[in-house]
Amino acid sequence: MLREIVIAGLMVGAATAEEPAWISLFDGKTLSGWTSATGGKPGEGWKVEEGSIHRAGKAGDLISEKEFTDFELEFDWKVAKGANSGVKYRVQKTAGGWLGPEYQVLDDTGHPNGKVADTSAASLYEIVPAAKDKALKPPGEWNHSRIVAKGTVLEHWLNGKQVVKIDIEGTDWPGLKKDSKFAKVDGFAGPAAGHILLQDHGDEVWFRSIRIRGH
Repeated sequence: MLREIVIAGLMVGAATAEEPAWISLFDGKTLSGWTSATGGKPGEGWKVEEGSIHRAGKAGDLISEKEFTDFELEFDWKVAKGANSGVKYRVQKTAGGWLGPEYQVLDDTGHPNGKVADTSAASLYEIVPAAKDKALKPPGEWNHSRIVAKGTVLEHWLNGKQVVKIDIEGTDWPGLKKDSKFAKVDGFAGPAAGHILLQDHGDEVWFRSIRIRGH
């Protein structure tokens, strides 16, 4: 009996060790851990209000100080009517600016991008459309999103449902990428270490409960 208990304990311990802890990327009070695109202080248009990050005015993109390769990222977001934004990941600085795959954040009903499948909310922007039966909340209401990047497989989740899954070494990826603006970007989407980026697309957007686990 003692031997069985010891073995069970070791198995539980091993499982726990394999599961990384969640790390908060936003403390709800400050923009600590985030920089501007040039590595300096975040733009003044990013405001911390009532436990959320609000893009209230001209600000420039917000970039995480830390880099991540394989991870699960969770966050809540809401937009103003007609607004456009995004969360990019595995972002790297290139001659063309900060580039990485993007989880589209959008008001589908009020913005022209919502009429195009691969630029609508929760899509892998301009490459992989989100599922048609996704459950998107209207402007002013919070959505819960999840991005999973594990090796060559990328997943987007929206309000508890997987809406995108693609293997960047699979047979579908080359054609999808070729038809996008990222066709000539070598190594786009990884797998490689990169930053998390909250996009300033000129519209009002809010983010909260941003956390990540992985490395």
